[in-house]
Amino acid sequence: MPTTAASRMLEGLEFDEDATAVRLLREAGAELVGKTNCDEFGMGSANLHSAYGPVLNPSPSPDAEPRLAGGSSGGSAAAVATRECFAALATDTGGSIRLPASHCGVVGLKPSYGLVSRHGVVSYAESLDCVGVMARSVDGVRKVFNAVNQHDPRDPTSASSVARSRARSSLPSDRRSLRIGIPQEYFPTSPSPSFRRLLRLLKSQHAGKVTLVPVSLPRTPLALSAYYVLASAEAASGLARYDGVQFGQRSPEGTYAATRTEAFGDEVKRRILLGTYALTAGAFDNYYLQAQRVRSLIRRDFNRVFSAQHALLSSSPVPPQAEAVDVLLHPTAVRPPPLLYPSAEDEAAHDPEENYLQDVLTTPASLAGLPAMSVPAGRGEEGWPAGVSVVGQWGQEETVFDVAEIVEEVVRGEGWL
Repeated sequence: MPTTAASRMLEGLEFDEDATAVRLLREAGAELVGKTNCDEFGMGSANLHSAYGPVLNPSPSPDAEPRLAGGSSGGSAAAVATRECFAALATDTGGSIRLPASHCGVVGLKPSYGLVSRHGVVSYAESLDCVGVMARSVDGVRKVFNAVNQHDPRDPTSASSVARSRARSSLPSDRRSLRIGIPQEYFPTSPSPSFRRLLRLLKSQHAGKVTLVPVSLPRTPLALSAYYVLASAEAASGLARYDGVQFGQRSPEGTYAATRTEAFGDEVKRRILLGTYALTAGAFDNYYLQAQRVRSLIRRDFNRVFSAQHALLSSSPVPPQAEAVDVLLHPTAVRPPPLLYPSAEDEAAHDPEENYLQDVLTTPASLAGLPAMSVPAGRGEEGWPAGVSVVGQWGQEETVFDVAEIVEEVVRGEGWL
């Protein structure tokens, strides 16, 4: 079966072996039924930038206007939402699983960086890419994740067995009493009515099981800019291999420039240009290195609010606060799914900068390499599916699952799904 990353550059390309995650699923007895559409090389927040066309949102339209599934892994979300499969693999670099999961009303997990092997995955940004899972329930995601959560010696970024064991040993001792942090920086305005309603129900129905705690992650506003500098720089470097000689299609003209101009889509070209500039001698210190410094500060913010120590660190750089929490909870998306055909009033909907803003709530966890799961939380004010994200410390997927199941129980009990 061809592996194209939704790009003309890799059209018709077939590999001799499965990716590690696919092989593990086959060994566990899974039946793989096909591949899904996505944004080209995973670059996009709407699933608009694909050589095979956009992915439409399969949810019933409350306004008769077709909307996009969200991206970049919109094809996986749409396949799960329409029950074409039990679950789907997908990749997440800065929100590419969580955003379409939220827009399509399914559950989507971006695991801790390094837990699921990236061997055999077409990369976008190697320090950010994660292989994750979408399904219609938290339990469905858990089952597939457990099958692919294994160390892989063929992936140099795969977390060691020692690190995995250390993370398991730091799980909350009493998982019947969990502290959930509400990060204030994720709400530039007041929380939506649906999110406030969810919080009220969590406090009233699970008073003895969860405690809601306000927390602060002060570097959050810097995350989006840092993410796009780092991801674009890694993309510019990694995609240099697609030259029409070693990999990919070759232009009839036979030149490097013509091949890349014809085979790459506009969004890929845009990010290559941005990343190439960030890596130039004149901009390297001001952009790339500065973004790496911001990334370190964002990691420190997370480590300061989580009660569990980061399993990849010998010691926490900042001692946990007295009001430390087990997980964080926040909305997944800042707006409903984008329109396929925006009106004149909404013509900015397909503007690149506007699309980049969709990632504002998902990029912090990506920069820190933390597990984050989007869970359906009913419908937003415009009648489209809306999700909330549960974020945990590195390697704490079990805690994320526990809280996600509590949210799922509340939502289903209220008949919001």
